[in-house]
Amino acid sequence: METVERVGKTVEDAISDALRILDIPRERAEIKVIDPGNKGFLGLIGNRPARVSVTPIKGSEDVVSKFLQEVFEAMGLSVQISINKKENYLYVDLAGQNMGIIIGKRGQTLDALQYITNLVVNRCGTPEFSVILDTENYRKRRRETLEALALSLARKVRTTNEPVVLEPMNRHERHIIHTMLQRDTGVKTYSDGNEPYRNVVIAPKKG
Repeated sequence: METVERVGKTVEDAISDALRILDIPRERAEIKVIDPGNKGFLGLIGNRPARVSVTPIKGSEDVVSKFLQEVFEAMGLSVQISINKKENYLYVDLAGQNMGIIIGKRGQTLDALQYITNLVVNRCGTPEFSVILDTENYRKRRRETLEALALSLARKVRTTNEPVVLEPMNRHERHIIHTMLQRDTGVKTYSDGNEPYRNVVIAPKKG
């Protein structure tokens, strides 16, 4: 659907009216304030309604880019966003200063932002893609750490013949563990729990 222009007593009223007509959530809208309006003197003289234009965002990439830009602006961060589509994943690379703030302790902030971004993508009716956020090559370093951890814990399970439960991980990280040990004849892996606290269990393979 094409761009819709609406007026209202306030900017928010005009935006809400446009979103209702387009039947889209705010995350899928590109909003431009044409005129913020004026309440006028005593709400009477010079009173002018607000006017906005709202254009639907079509692709998942645009939805992700717009959402993250708003998040970083609210955080007071200047971040460059690059998106690469591959198969069913949207790989999003973030570049800028103070990226440690976005990564957080053991990647928890980055994972939380990635989880919320995926919720936004699903809410906007484009659930065919999973979003992977990365910055300063953190995911590669994290992958190497997880692969080493998987091998070490697999050895422990084979020695003790007791299962090991890993810390909660997102789907992408759980996949790394599963893939790393899928050919190990001595152990098996499976996921347990509910999102976002779902974890991997490494257990001895009987027989």
